[in-house]
Amino acid sequence: MAATPTSRVIVYGGKGALGSACVHYFKSKGWWVASVDIVANDEANANVLVKICQSFTEQAEQVTSDVAQLLGDQKVDAILCMAGGWAGGNCGSKDLYKNSDLMWKQSVWTSTISSHLASHHLKEGGLLTLAGAKASLSGTPGMVGYGMAKAAVHQLCQSLSGENSGLPAGAVAVAILPVTLDTPMNRKFMPDADFSSWTPLEYIAETFHSWATGSGRPASGSLIQLVTTGGKTEATPVQ
Repeated sequence: MAATPTSRVIVYGGKGALGSACVHYFKSKGWWVASVDIVANDEANANVLVKICQSFTEQAEQVTSDVAQLLGDQKVDAILCMAGGWAGGNCGSKDLYKNSDLMWKQSVWTSTISSHLASHHLKEGGLLTLAGAKASLSGTPGMVGYGMAKAAVHQLCQSLSGENSGLPAGAVAVAILPVTLDTPMNRKFMPDADFSSWTPLEYIAETFHSWATGSGRPASGSLIQLVTTGGKTEATPVQ
């Protein structure tokens, strides 16, 4: 299914590394793209700027209202929640509370808001993607806050696949579970790592586009592991 002039996508976290790659790729395919982030993405057709605040309900209501005002009665074909981040620390870390709070805001707040946006603005048969992590399939003692937040995203994805989840008829929710993404920031802080084991952002953006146009789309609730070895990425569902 090729893009039509009315093909529309919302990228939550559209100014981050992965979000920017998605904005660029979908734009190159002729889609109308809206970015939701704390900073505007000038490549997007439209931007919703998220106000930084300590209250989840306040931020959620602001984003929900601004997206509704932007879209009006228009529905979108896909919502890609690419917001997130990483922070380490075990349960004895002096930064445990701060980092856990940050991880919850970056991953759980954004995923929850994205699911609510999908309930109102996604077309029937549309696509919602969430950003999980392969590490959160098991314990993460050295990054407690991160592990908890990503595990919550996995649970949300699976809940969205059930009956009466609130998603439109035929809509699909899928979470990707990468190991390490090949971003400029990761290269800066891990210059001696094996980059051939990092997943390229372009691969993910291309995969999302395929799913959004109905090609190779996983079943709703799928947790898709992305494992890259020797520059080749395999996408496999968690069994």
